[in-house]
Amino acid sequence: MQWTLLIIAGLFEVGWAIGLKYTEGFTRLWPTVGTVVSMIISLGLLGIAMKSLPVGTAYAVWVGVGAVGTALLGILLFDDPASSLRVLSLGLIVAGIIGLKLATPG
Repeated sequence: MQWTLLIIAGLFEVGWAIGLKYTEGFTRLWPTVGTVVSMIISLGLLGIAMKSLPVGTAYAVWVGVGAVGTALLGILLFDDPASSLRVLSLGLIVAGIIGLKLATPG
């Protein structure tokens, strides 16, 4: 259950990271509200997951899910570069997340 909450927390991190782009420097009300709500949910779920997961593992997975998801959405939504090296690097982050899951008891 804690791993599920951690992944969901990471997805909400993606939501607020992408949401920041749409706030236009916090000048647009509804994108700002959505971004702040996503931040609160993301951090709240991370805190709950950390009750039973090692802090280093939980934080690394949270950041990794957020980084990969944000980079992929940046490619899809904002035409960010999708070079082979960039995609390979994202794959390595995913491999690291899987490795941390496999190396963590429970």
